[in-house]
Amino acid sequence: MIPPSLVIESCETCRRPKVACVCDRIVSYPTSLRVLILQHPQEQDALLGSAQILVASLPKVQLVIGLSWRSLGHALGEDVDLSKWAVLFPERDGRSGVREASALDGVVVLDGTWSKAKTLWWRNPWLNRMNRLTLKPKQPSIYGKLRAEPKREYVSTLESVALALTLCGESPEIEAGLHRVFRTLVQRVRDANVPKEARKLPRKTRPPRPS
Repeated sequence: MIPPSLVIESCETCRRPKVACVCDRIVSYPTSLRVLILQHPQEQDALLGSAQILVASLPKVQLVIGLSWRSLGHALGEDVDLSKWAVLFPERDGRSGVREASALDGVVVLDGTWSKAKTLWWRNPWLNRMNRLTLKPKQPSIYGKLRAEPKREYVSTLESVALALTLCGESPEIEAGLHRVFRTLVQRVRDANVPKEARKLPRKTRPPRPS
């Protein structure tokens, strides 16, 4: 539980404690590429979660919360051509990526810790039939020591999507802008010296679920 002193003042827009609010830094970036975020239910409690920044910054982002869906179309709520979509994946998987990333309509990203992401992967076998957009980040995650990643090439949901946008032909300024906002979130939580055990949002201050 977050200490009461951090819960008293919450942002009316994102409903997060002010210490983790970056609404003042949000910029809207229109894109051609669509993004579907499949979020593990337990990740919506994470004070350092980055998916909500993407929802606020990218009009073509859709976030759905759950553990399993029958298909990509079921998750999106509409019929789509599976061949025009790709799931984001670390390069070390060894499987070839999409040859023409710029031709994609959208990408799917799994949001949660790596153990939670694995749960989503195995509960949704249709993901294994999708194209894979392999990622090779040049830098380790902006999280630094605040949220450990098991491998150097494993980065946050925001960083993965930002890199994918650039690979798919969107303006590099979008990636840079998303990184700026994310660095602000991480720095504000670091400056507030929020202990690891307190980096969970109380139920009443969770960000609103997208409609």
